[in-house]
Amino acid sequence: MKIALLQLNLTVGDIEGNFDRIVSAVDKAAGDGAALCVASELALTGYPPRDLLLNSSFVERCRDSARALASRIPDGVSLLVGGVDRNEPGDGNPLRNAAWLLRKGEEPKVFYKWLLPTYDVFDEQRYFEPSEDLNYFDVDGVRVGVTVCEDVWNDRDAKGGRRYGSNPLPPLVAAGADIVVNLSASPFNIGKQEVRESLLSDIAAKYELPVFYANQVGGNDDLVFDGRSCAFDSRGKLAARARGFEEDVLLVDSESMSGRIEDDDFSEESEAWRAMVSGVRDYMTKTGFKSAVIGLSGGIDSSLTAAVAAEALGPENVLGVLMPSPYSSRGSVEDSLALARNLGIKTHTIPIDDLMKSFDSALEPVFKGLPPNVAEENIQSRIRGNLVMAISNKLGALLLTTGNKSELAVGYCTIYGDMAGGLAVISDLFKSLVFNVCRWINEQGRGEVVPASVISKPPSAELRPGQKDEDSLPPYNVLDCILELRIEYYMSEQEIIEDTGFDPEVVRKVLKLVKVSEFKRKQAAPGLKISSRAFGTGWRMPIACRFTG
Repeated sequence: MKIALLQLNLTVGDIEGNFDRIVSAVDKAAGDGAALCVASELALTGYPPRDLLLNSSFVERCRDSARALASRIPDGVSLLVGGVDRNEPGDGNPLRNAAWLLRKGEEPKVFYKWLLPTYDVFDEQRYFEPSEDLNYFDVDGVRVGVTVCEDVWNDRDAKGGRRYGSNPLPPLVAAGADIVVNLSASPFNIGKQEVRESLLSDIAAKYELPVFYANQVGGNDDLVFDGRSCAFDSRGKLAARARGFEEDVLLVDSESMSGRIEDDDFSEESEAWRAMVSGVRDYMTKTGFKSAVIGLSGGIDSSLTAAVAAEALGPENVLGVLMPSPYSSRGSVEDSLALARNLGIKTHTIPIDDLMKSFDSALEPVFKGLPPNVAEENIQSRIRGNLVMAISNKLGALLLTTGNKSELAVGYCTIYGDMAGGLAVISDLFKSLVFNVCRWINEQGRGEVVPASVISKPPSAELRPGQKDEDSLPPYNVLDCILELRIEYYMSEQEIIEDTGFDPEVVRKVLKLVKVSEFKRKQAAPGLKISSRAFGTGWRMPIACRFTG
């Protein structure tokens, strides 16, 4: 039997559009001989639907769409598609995370997800009631065990531990399942596909069953889905893998376990780059924007943001704005123009000297007798924020913010200034990785994209004469190490000191900056999730908090 894994770029709330996309993919797969098509988790709603699930009319339209889809399936083809269903008779949460089995001329059969994640970006227990029903069906003499995303992430032997008290896999095996399919909407983070493939391989080998995994692809808000749908034979060997960060229909023969295996690059730099390009492109498309504006400083962060935007949208749809002050070096202006030439994007230059003087004059009665400090520096950033927001409003172009994760973590950014914008493209990349991605871009055979001088010069906000980032912060190799251990590995102050050997005062200073900067992050633009833990929907820290240990 040929099985088609439908790896589709679905839009949250676009029930009709998702319906049409699924129909088109099923028709293609059926034309290639597929008897069973498997779409992703909550494919009809788009993932994650979040509080749309609290809207009763949305839920009913999704259920109606699932039933209507059955009439559009070619004869002899079965479709498993993710959707939503009511929880009958109604005890517990009102909804079920459902996998609908559809065949033309037959009453739909519905299977429900067992394991509902409530960690990081997931909050499924807010909406859904878990199931403990046996989920399987027979097609062409093959018994198919059905799992939905998290259902395969709780096997102690494969995962090294269990988060939940139940595991749907052993009952499926006991019920005589010949294969296991998994409808997934698994968000991307760097390194996750290798974890997925190891997990699925171990499950296939342990239960001696082929495993088929269908994932969503594309960006929805802060989340990016990398696709890479795949299949493993009963020995745990990779039999097929779909393309990464692109739509695909992957056909696999369930008897011979033969299929196409797409080459992939699992390096941090390649994964981060492709995820950002996909995230920007889909965020713009799905929110209705066609062009972007970026403030170009001549630094590494705005350079990477501009490069991502040019790749995602086409250089003709990106505008770079240079806003030099008396403290901007000639090299920074030249580097910005060189970057724009390399990318092929348009630029405008708006000096802010006179605007700074106007602010100084207006504030002189209030600031009189007080020494210059960070207030004057922040005014420069807010002048620039006003200018690029005005251009964004006038041209209908989305302003992309350029701050990285290191800066956002310790508050080395100006609220209502350089934090202004509609999407924070690189906000989940530590500064060290920003540099590495820029070097990687220049090694991809396109010549120099990011000017070498941008990569080699010491980072600086250029808000006062001779300013360098390291005047206020530890070196980035130290800072990023502390931040990664704290944010992504949940280490305490003492654990970080013992693990790294860093000066305890440096560690304490960094962790204090992380804590006191929470109010800024609460007001930041949504940022694309690239790491295992980002400052987005999965980050839930209090603002009024005294604990720093």
